[in-house]
Amino acid sequence: MSECIFCKIIKDEIPSYTVYEDDYFKVILDKFPSNLGHMLIITKKHYSNIYELDLAVAERLYPLAAETAIKLKKVLNCEGINILQNNEAAANQTVHHFHMHVIPRYENDSVSIDWNSKDPTSKEFEDMLKLYSKLYLLA
Repeated sequence: MSECIFCKIIKDEIPSYTVYEDDYFKVILDKFPSNLGHMLIITKKHYSNIYELDLAVAERLYPLAAETAIKLKKVLNCEGINILQNNEAAANQTVHHFHMHVIPRYENDSVSIDWNSKDPTSKEFEDMLKLYSKLYLLA
């Protein structure tokens, strides 16, 4: 963790453009934004990804993301907001310290967050539902 860039930002060892800070999070302007105003919500404690995230921190995260998005839309008059959080390399996580992107969006901007949609069969939906029903999610 001594080499983690976000830990260094949290400790002010690396300067950042800090928009907001509390006991749990630091909100900064992304140094390599997809659009101007692109912010990162970074946990002050090092968690590699969402799987490690403490539930007390998680409970505070989305209200902060919502408040950040609302204020960003008001200040920038953007036409939309993406809230994005990646976990592990297969999901395009490049910095392994939990963080959430809040990205202002405009019609015809150059930002691309895209995937190819699948077309599952009814059986595939039923199989997935059976699998998930074994978890606490739907219990």
